Amino acid sequence: MTGSVALWPTLFLLLALLISILASYTMFNFISNLKRTNGTFRQFWLAGGAFVFGVGLWAKHFVTVLAYGQPLYFAWSMLVSLFFIIFFSLTAFVMLTFHNVFRYRLLIGSSILAFGIAFMTYFSVLGQPIGRLSVELSPLTTSLVILFVGTYGSFLLAEQNRKACLWFASLTLGVSVVVVQLLAREALNIEFSVVNTTEKLSQDVNLVGFIVGIAALLILLSTLVTWYIDKRLNQMDERYRLLVENSLDTIAILKGDTWGFVNASGLRMFEAEEPKDLLGKSIFSFLPPKDHENVQERLNNLAVTGSGRPLEQDWYTLNGKVLNTEIVETMTTLNNEPAVQVIIRDISERKKNEELLINSEKLYVAGQLAAGIAHEIRNPLTSLKGFLQLIASGRKNNTTYYDIMNSELDRIEEIVSELLMLSKPQVYQLSYHDVRMMMRDTVTLLETQAILHNIAIETDYGNEPLWVYGVENQVKQVFINVIKNAIEAMVDGGAIRIRLSRVNDGVFIRIHDEGPGIGEDQLAKMGQPFYTTKEKGTGLGLMVSYKIVDNHRGRIYVNSEIGKGTLFEIMLPFRYPEAEAKMSS
Repeated sequence: MTGSVALWPTLFLLLALLISILASYTMFNFISNLKRTNGTFRQFWLAGGAFVFGVGLWAKHFVTVLAYGQPLYFAWSMLVSLFFIIFFSLTAFVMLTFHNVFRYRLLIGSSILAFGIAFMTYFSVLGQPIGRLSVELSPLTTSLVILFVGTYGSFLLAEQNRKACLWFASLTLGVSVVVVQLLAREALNIEFSVVNTTEKLSQDVNLVGFIVGIAALLILLSTLVTWYIDKRLNQMDERYRLLVENSLDTIAILKGDTWGFVNASGLRMFEAEEPKDLLGKSIFSFLPPKDHENVQERLNNLAVTGSGRPLEQDWYTLNGKVLNTEIVETMTTLNNEPAVQVIIRDISERKKNEELLINSEKLYVAGQLAAGIAHEIRNPLTSLKGFLQLIASGRKNNTTYYDIMNSELDRIEEIVSELLMLSKPQVYQLSYHDVRMMMRDTVTLLETQAILHNIAIETDYGNEPLWVYGVENQVKQVFINVIKNAIEAMVDGGAIRIRLSRVNDGVFIRIHDEGPGIGEDQLAKMGQPFYTTKEKGTGLGLMVSYKIVDNHRGRIYVNSEIGKGTLFEIMLPFRYPEAEAKMSS
């Protein structure tokens, strides 16, 4: 019987140690999740860890007191000590999250937590019915030193982010807390004013059993919750790690203007042999000097503007090679601090291919244009050469030959003149013109030709001025080309309807004929050099017209149906002269 009674204190101390270690482990699990969730549920992890740790140490305190047969009196000091251990724990855990803010954050955080544990341990006795109290400084000092060393050591172990280290940290903190309370019993010599009877001890055991049961249930539930969350987060971390490591693009995190993390693809892209070749170095040493200001401004404004569309950015590798890249920037956190995540894609090869494609397209167009010019000019040159040979041979009818030769030279001149319109932009005198006046002049010019082909030109000029800003002769040339094409296409006569109108900021010129129409395959080639459906056309008239309209910031739309005619719709920007005058004044 005596042996079983002597066994109870040991069992209670082991129970107190188990509660302390389990509470410490659950607490470390809570606060370790802060590093993996980019600040998500930050308040939950901090408050949950502080609450579980505080309740666990509070329950441990009662079990340890009961192990030595001391009476338990639940006075105001008990609740105050519970509140303060949760408060100091929360403060210490918040301090741990200030990476790169406080140089000695671990030292400060462990000191705060050690103070909270000591406060709970020693302050709890003040509410007891004490008859006489004396303090021994040696065990008191020893207990405080052990508590601080144990707390600081456990924080250092927990920072390693390894499962084994987390258990060692929990064991270190749990043992330190129990040892402190054992030394506190030696440091405080207390004579209670109330005798601890067998009946009182039995009541204390029941009360402690209830408190420990509730605390154990809370700690167990918290442990299960953190275990489940930890398992899910580990799965997410593994998927994210594999995604980052196997990504063909560079995924990096910037801390300020330095590299904080770079994946394997980034090391290869920047020709780095080891992560230390990049980590901690300024990104501006890898950027062209002309881009420094823009990149700095973009990073400073990212918190406000948020992630945007991909941007092109040039970089230098460690070996000085130039990289053409696309980057996407977004805000994130690293070690609970704001950071910038960048995804960098090397598009150097794509840029080279695009340049090759553009050059190839230019060569193709130049070749096509040269072939067309050679074909169009060779025919009249052949005629000229033949007639010169006839003249040289002394044949008669020289006058007729001269007339034909002159017409062939005119044809060559016409082709060259139209080609000049496609050359680099020339200096023209721009001014304001009313499209109605230019169209009236054009209709007057072509009306006789239309009558000869049995064609009526019907016009609707509208009631308001239709101002455009440009070169009068060029715009008229477009109208002449389109209307002449319509006249020549309507071999059986008919009507050409011309309607002018203004819609919002655009002047629309609609020219509709009743010709045979144009097929879809021919519409697709409309405006190409030397493409024509006319027997004696050069194929440059519409191409020149498209070029003129484009230079005037306008558009040409063509709709046609076989057998129903063709509609040319020319849009030019509306520019009101008075508005321009007001702006200049």
